[in-house]
Amino acid sequence: MATPTTAFAATKTFSYTCQTGGPYTVTTGTPLTVTLTAPTSVTAGQTFDLTVGIPTLTLATNSVPQTATTVAVNLALTPSGGTVTEPTTPKPGAAITANQAAVPAGNATYKVAVNSTTTGKISLDPGDLKLGVTSATSAATTNCTTTSTEVLDVPIGTGGGGGTGTDLVEYECVGPEDSDVQDVEIKVELTMPTTAKVNEQFAIKWKGTYTTGKELKAPTTGQTIPAKIFAYASLTGITGLTSATGEGTTGTITAGSTIPLPTTAFDMKTTASTAGTATVKPADVNFGANTATGNNPAIACKVQNATELKSYTLTVGSGTTSPSPTTTSPTASPTTTSPRPTTTRTATLTVTPSKTRKSQTPKAGADTGAGGTMGPDGRLFILTGTGLVAAAAIGGLVMRRRSVKG
Repeated sequence: MATPTTAFAATKTFSYTCQTGGPYTVTTGTPLTVTLTAPTSVTAGQTFDLTVGIPTLTLATNSVPQTATTVAVNLALTPSGGTVTEPTTPKPGAAITANQAAVPAGNATYKVAVNSTTTGKISLDPGDLKLGVTSATSAATTNCTTTSTEVLDVPIGTGGGGGTGTDLVEYECVGPEDSDVQDVEIKVELTMPTTAKVNEQFAIKWKGTYTTGKELKAPTTGQTIPAKIFAYASLTGITGLTSATGEGTTGTITAGSTIPLPTTAFDMKTTASTAGTATVKPADVNFGANTATGNNPAIACKVQNATELKSYTLTVGSGTTSPSPTTTSPTASPTTTSPRPTTTRTATLTVTPSKTRKSQTPKAGADTGAGGTMGPDGRLFILTGTGLVAAAAIGGLVMRRRSVKG
């Protein structure tokens, strides 16, 4: 088998030498160039498509089929960090026309499952290749080998990257009336953030371009369409993270004319509560909605080819713990407990009022000529007290004289 070398790429070619015999003719000294193509990044624990590109072939005279069929491709493939599903089953390749020896270039697709514990990258090491004819009564094959020492390395969850599916999204658009139905096709480009973190809002950028002849038209009469577009993306792979949404401005909408798409990318925002790697795909779009979430749109467009769409890989990191105190009690506690020292000092002053009065009364008395903290009515209390003392003294003398006389 090939010795792994570092080769981070979505596509790599490998040179094969084929033996004579079998259903295909072989030109001595001319190598067969096979291309492996994978997504620019993949997700741990999920499956992706590996495309095996076979160049043009020529059938031997005695192997030309009388009915249409396909090339049967059987590639020995050893992934490091994953497994190949149905590794020994021939995959259909290019179409073979009945009674024709020339075979066009074509592709065969293999499903590769990435181990959930794989980190960094998955390496794809191609081995022996067998080429046959799907409808042939015999299992004869043209056998090819490679001496290449390289592998195709695919990064795990880099935060960018897209799958091998189409980026042309087919929509069925309905509105403003239920009878207003249009088939629309938009080439959607999504750009993933590279620094997404748990509990922090992040944005996926959306940009769209119509396919010529498949544009969305505004109604010729009736409802006026606000110049708004709401785009959505579907997310799978992270618990609780299912979608992102964003709003863009379409520009002026003229009755009966194409509704323009934003000329620059706009953000679709969401927040993840759990770290992990998600698969992202374009989803529905709405036009003319007047609400913040795009509900009750004037024209609603739903995806018709979801399983064929190009997918993207989004990685959400665990982030740092420094933001946590802003939402937890330790940060809030200084604010909530700061009044407590003031309350304690007030209580202390209340417990020892005499000390406070002694320090204030002389000063107030000197300044005002009155009783300090007793206020302007304090003199009445003093006079009254003096009268009571005098009356008590006189009463005491009277009682004493009576006692002596008796």
